[in-house]
Amino acid sequence: MPVILFFVDGLGIGRRDEFNPLNGLDDAEPLAVFEDEEPELLYDGILVRTDARLGVEGRPQSASGQTTILTGINAPRLLGYHKQGFPNRALLEIIKEHSIFLQLKRAGVSPNVFANAYTQKFFEQRPRWVSATTAAIEAAGMQFNDLEDMRAGRAIFMDYTNRFLIERGEDAEARTPEEAGEILARISRKHRFTLYEYFITDKVGHAQDMKAARIILSNLARFVRSMLSHLDLQQTTVMLTSDHGNIEDLSKRNHTLNFVPTLIWGAHARMIAARVHSLADITPAIIEVLTKGETRS
Repeated sequence: MPVILFFVDGLGIGRRDEFNPLNGLDDAEPLAVFEDEEPELLYDGILVRTDARLGVEGRPQSASGQTTILTGINAPRLLGYHKQGFPNRALLEIIKEHSIFLQLKRAGVSPNVFANAYTQKFFEQRPRWVSATTAAIEAAGMQFNDLEDMRAGRAIFMDYTNRFLIERGEDAEARTPEEAGEILARISRKHRFTLYEYFITDKVGHAQDMKAARIILSNLARFVRSMLSHLDLQQTTVMLTSDHGNIEDLSKRNHTLNFVPTLIWGAHARMIAARVHSLADITPAIIEVLTKGETRS
């Protein structure tokens, strides 16, 4: 029974107000969730309002939040603060020992994949600072996907429409959100665990660009719906979560203090929903599903 973790950077649960691009956005299900409202999720999905603050003062940040999601370790608590940007040495040490991919490898659960494709520039000029996900892949000694994998349908670029690649002159064909969703579903059927990450939401949130935010959220919802429609949810578990809030409140450039949504569909959904309270519960719930074979709920 495969598990998919769909990570969306900077997506919190906000108010239904003029600063939330999801407010009044037609056809935004299942992403259109609001404070104090219970949404009707597609395919009997479950919403868990998830704590991204993790008992540490200050605004949640990407490096420590993503480290927590991908390891099950409360990284801000260990650091004593929320770390923005890319993981520092302390966070990299946590990932090196507790990466979800490494935990699955040690448990004999395979094959697993990070579905995102990297450009050739990453391999030729490795950046000084790498994301928590890149570090998590390296901790398990796994291979990175490149643009050839993307062209062959074995991976998806972080901008799943490939618009960014085309604008940069890369050899890539434009994809619709529906095409990308079908590809991700197909990738997941060949793996026990699949991770995909999307971070343009956080970028647009910081820019406070309402028009762009509504477009990308509408397209992202189409992507998610397509993925779900191409999966056997009696045999597959899908989780969508975020590291902190941002795009749901464009009144400010900063991250928010809001809960983030953890949306769960398919096999084990009720068990996972009861297990998840904060970002530190994401990896343990996935490991439990993939190693203990809980009865579907």
